Amino acid sequence: MHIKYASRAALCWLAGCLMLSCGANSASEPAEVDAYPVVRPWRVDTTFTKEYIAEINARQNVEIRTRVKGFIEQIHIDEGKPVQAGQLLFTLGSRLFREDLLRAESAFKSSVAELKVLEVELQNTQTLASRQIVSDSELKMSVARKEAAEARVEEARAAVGIARLNLSYTEVRAPFSGVINRIPYKTGSVVSEGDLLTTLSDNREMFAYFNISEREFINMMKRDSLGNREDVSLVLADNEEFAEKGRIETAETEVDRATGNIAFRARFRNPEHLLRHGSSGRILVREELRQAFVVPQKATFEIQDKTYVYVVDSNGVVRSRNITPRLRLPHLFVIQSGLDTTDLVILEGIQSVKDGMKVNVRQP
Repeated sequence: MHIKYASRAALCWLAGCLMLSCGANSASEPAEVDAYPVVRPWRVDTTFTKEYIAEINARQNVEIRTRVKGFIEQIHIDEGKPVQAGQLLFTLGSRLFREDLLRAESAFKSSVAELKVLEVELQNTQTLASRQIVSDSELKMSVARKEAAEARVEEARAAVGIARLNLSYTEVRAPFSGVINRIPYKTGSVVSEGDLLTTLSDNREMFAYFNISEREFINMMKRDSLGNREDVSLVLADNEEFAEKGRIETAETEVDRATGNIAFRARFRNPEHLLRHGSSGRILVREELRQAFVVPQKATFEIQDKTYVYVVDSNGVVRSRNITPRLRLPHLFVIQSGLDTTDLVILEGIQSVKDGMKVNVRQP
């Protein structure tokens, strides 16, 4: 029994020695280093698309409101129907305003007649004064009475104009050609001055308003690409691109202090009247970049909002380097600073490398 256990112990000891020996040999051998694919940053001419949330407005959209108090006598149009400039939309009760106009016209005629009487009287007074039959003060009083009558005539004429204007307000007409929106009041409804009758939209052309940041605006100005916006696209709420291309016409002159943005306006033709006032969409702006200095996005990693790459030096040693991206393109970063065209950047396997690590590299 003792011999049996001793032989077993010897065998275990021998096996352990062999394992330690193998471990020592493997530790002394240099570890095999993988060959990491690398790439050099390069310059390229490219295009990219920027997307902005847009608010769509009609070229003209106005509220049609009452100018006088009254009741709706007749509605001549229907909701959602097109109208022409000057077309009659609503007729309000006009009897009271017609009476006011007749009263004003009568007062005007009376003042004109009074003026004619005083003109004759002034002529007679002037004749008598030339013969020294009446005093100069009497002549002056006659002149004053005539001038007062002339003032009353002008006042009566203004009253006629106001009465005629108020009467015209009982006929509400379209200020321009467009499409009628909802009509909240119906025939017979009593409306006050300023009540909303409907809204009118000219949808033949539409404005799309969108905001860009101050930084983007400055970059556009530096690239001199702000005016090259003759072919912008509009994506509608159904994620389909609008058939008509638009153009950016103008921008606001001030930066919004609350948001740091600048508003732009793009114009789109709307021949099928698909776009409506108040709808939303996304503006797609395509830009060209000349000699952009780029590096693949998959070669980068982020630490605390900073972007890094691994650069391999001439001795094959890996060093992390902070870079400043200028713009993000599909699969690429446009680099502003931090790299040069001679740098070797590890393209793949960056999760398995560390600072100071020596690696083999290969260019794909």
